[in-house]
Amino acid sequence: MQFESFSAFLAMGGYGFYVWLSYGVSALLLAILYFSSIANNKAIKQQIKQKQKREDKLRQAAQQQQQLQQEHENNEVVS
Repeated sequence: MQFESFSAFLAMGGYGFYVWLSYGVSALLLAILYFSSIANNKAIKQQIKQKQKREDKLRQAAQQQQQLQQEHENNEVVS
């Protein structure tokens, strides 16, 4: 389909408002989806990092507890 001028292209035979509105709304929704996906991805990565830190601390505490128990058992055997 060819148009005589740029204004005729924008008018789209009287349906330009609806056509360009639908393009605009679609572009806006895609942009919102894109940026919300990025934000959610960052939030999930942050949650994963926090969970890993907590698990590392728990693992270290468990190892320290085991070491203390072994030292206590060794001290009882020696006594």
